[in-house]
Amino acid sequence: MKQLSVDKMLNIIEYEKVRSDYRKDIIDYKKHRRIKIGPNLAIVFENERTLSFQIQEIMRAERIVHDEKIQEEIDIYNSIMPPKNGLSATLFIEVTQEDQIKPVLNQFIGLTTGQTIFLDFDGEKVFAQFEQGREEEDKISSVHYLQFKLDPSQTEMLADHNSTVKIGIDYNEYLHSVKLTSHTKDSLYEDVKDSSSTN
Repeated sequence: MKQLSVDKMLNIIEYEKVRSDYRKDIIDYKKHRRIKIGPNLAIVFENERTLSFQIQEIMRAERIVHDEKIQEEIDIYNSIMPPKNGLSATLFIEVTQEDQIKPVLNQFIGLTTGQTIFLDFDGEKVFAQFEQGREEEDKISSVHYLQFKLDPSQTEMLADHNSTVKIGIDYNEYLHSVKLTSHTKDSLYEDVKDSSSTN
């Protein structure tokens, strides 16, 4: 299973030299990996490429130069790398109006328990596994980390442009699903193949 490592990170001086092109490349890459699910949820599928960018930005913002400090960040992000034969994603609860933040978040309390977010492979659902600790009895975070573990037939459906794969949510009154494009499926297929390999 692939892991992030210090030796793959650019030091902050070298990163500054390439940051403009690096950011443009990542923004373009993530276009097919960010999916809006209804009015208030968005999901971004993560992998070595997207998470490395986040670490480089943290190193730049916080002026982190020592390997042990960089490793601390890497350890955090390795925990949300795609699992073996699976996918990893960040889920955002998005609210555009400040006075609506609490009411909207409150309607999602309980989202992380049970079967709520799913990938639908032509009628066969794979439910997301949520990272624990981001929800309490009376409040919920606006950011969540998910993993989906796939079997070989589901992985191959990602590679098949004729297959129908959707991502969706079924939680209380919030019911939405979105069909994945061929571009998105291709990108996610590479994630699953990479997750089963080693560095």
